[in-house]
Amino acid sequence: MAPIDRRDQTGRIPSRGRCFLYVLPCAFEDQLKLGFSRNPLDRMQSLHRRYFEVFDLDRAFLVETETVRDARALELSLRRQLVAHNAPAPLTVRREAGGHTEWYRGAYQQLAEAAVALSQGGYVVHDPLRSWLRDALVARSDLLYSWTEAMLSHGELESVADEMTTLNQRVARDALDAYAALGIDLEPLLPGAVLRWHWVVSRQ
Repeated sequence: MAPIDRRDQTGRIPSRGRCFLYVLPCAFEDQLKLGFSRNPLDRMQSLHRRYFEVFDLDRAFLVETETVRDARALELSLRRQLVAHNAPAPLTVRREAGGHTEWYRGAYQQLAEAAVALSQGGYVVHDPLRSWLRDALVARSDLLYSWTEAMLSHGELESVADEMTTLNQRVARDALDAYAALGIDLEPLLPGAVLRWHWVVSRQ
């Protein structure tokens, strides 16, 4: 589903409330994204619609903090230690999402060890990310029924061509594929027509 805008009316990110330092290793190369976000799921979606395939969810992790300021400080401290590992962003990452900085190569072990130290220091570490992500998707699942009904017209549901022909079809397929990839049963969450459509397109 499309990310929810949680900024205040001035466009600034609220500084109070929990935040997360995230480490997102790529699935098929020795490269990772370091950053912080109030909502890591929205952040991953903004970087790539098929984030559940692009990132290795069994190696990715989050460090939970009490404030944005705390998460920002952790990220800055780690960035200073990783200067020698700076790398360009993968070409598949959306530049418009601001995802072209804070990419590193060969830095995973160092960050994994930092996460262990932070856990021992009292921080809550969600490792692996897969479990946290599954819970986050389940928490949004009550919106899927109405969201897919609004996203997909009757004509789009009837179209099962090899290539998705509309943006709404591609966005809906990617969102539903994420649920399937995390082992979440879609049958009780979707209208019958949407469920049948997804069953067909996910097997093409």
